[in-house]
Amino acid sequence: MNLFRRSFDYLLGGPKVGGALETRLLAWQARRDDDLRRPHLAMRYVVVDTETTGLDVRRDRVIAIGAASVAGLRLRLSECFEIVLRQDRPSATSNILIHGIGGQAQLGGVEPRAGMVDFLDFIGKAPLVAFRAEFDAAMLERASRSLLGVALDRPWIDLAFLLPALFPGRECRTLEDWLVEFAVLAGERHHAVADALATAQLLQVALAAADRRGMRTAADLLSMQKAQRWLGKR
Repeated sequence: MNLFRRSFDYLLGGPKVGGALETRLLAWQARRDDDLRRPHLAMRYVVVDTETTGLDVRRDRVIAIGAASVAGLRLRLSECFEIVLRQDRPSATSNILIHGIGGQAQLGGVEPRAGMVDFLDFIGKAPLVAFRAEFDAAMLERASRSLLGVALDRPWIDLAFLLPALFPGRECRTLEDWLVEFAVLAGERHHAVADALATAQLLQVALAAADRRGMRTAADLLSMQKAQRWLGKR
């Protein structure tokens, strides 16, 4: 962990957990970041999706996290992650109708600090992937800081920017558009792990296309994404 990251975590107040959770958190912090210059075949990507109490990144809370691992260009169905974080109060009925996580499930979820440490253990120091990543990234960053006192500080690859660059001319805007375009069979939508699994299949399509175009590393994908952002294209 570099000096800047240690200093930033200090400003956040340092770990807000003790005992075994603190030991696990410190071990995660001490891990080296994955080398983004490795070829896709040697890389592990973690696709992430969240369900939240709403869309306000400053006030709403993470209810559930789903994640799927793509390693060696393969979707590892045995390496998925799903967790419901215990809420002090259930979200509104209109919100529950979207994600389907009922009040009792929310009240009976995993203790939030323990759940976030479980999530960090699962992702390790791999690059994270999502479709429209800004929201998931902001919500998880705030959760990590508020619950654990540390920054998540992971690189995010956003398929909403990359897919239009890799497949120009396609009339696709939403995640659903891209799933239909590539005949990806999605499970239950607005279910964190199901959405993560569907998005992971799109990542496999994107990685194969990137390899054909000579973009053979995560660093290449992040550079392309930066260019797409600068051009305002997605």
